[in-house]
Amino acid sequence: MDRDRFLALALNNPINAAIIDELALLALPNAWLVSGCLVQTAWNVLTGRAIDHGIADYDVFYFDADTSWEAEDAVIREMQARLGHLGVKIETRNQARVHLWYPGKHRLPYPQLACSTDGIDRFLTQNTQVGVRRAGDGFEVYAPRGFDDIAGLIARPNPGPNFSAASYAAKAARWKALWPELTVIPAE
Repeated sequence: MDRDRFLALALNNPINAAIIDELALLALPNAWLVSGCLVQTAWNVLTGRAIDHGIADYDVFYFDADTSWEAEDAVIREMQARLGHLGVKIETRNQARVHLWYPGKHRLPYPQLACSTDGIDRFLTQNTQVGVRRAGDGFEVYAPRGFDDIAGLIARPNPGPNFSAASYAAKAARWKALWPELTVIPAE
């Protein structure tokens, strides 16, 4: 699978397309639609399932130097006001402030990031290391690991300083129940 095929699959989901378009209108700094909603839409198209099968939420990353909770909360509320009519859960997070709360919530280290794609690079699984955003009249796709695991329905751990084998096992088990065709590469 190449970038264009992945993008075509991900945009089959009208929710993905609506969020990406709204992010462009909002002009949030370094904003991307990321992770599972993109990958799982591709899996659903590839396996002939309903387009929204198994998608728990839609993750939006942006990067704003204002790391106050109040600033992030204002963006979260704005996204809800603009996209609440879609009837889905949208998780909007300022990647500039993840290091402030992640260690307390997950009891794992998390470095201060320099941009949103740094957050994508730290995802628990390699297959979900993807992001899409508008770029002029087209789209920009960030996929540092490529698209082979997405096309092959493979879940592979992304080991790193904030990796949790227990979280990976739970996520992989949930996905395997929803997409039995999935091949799960165990964490070492």
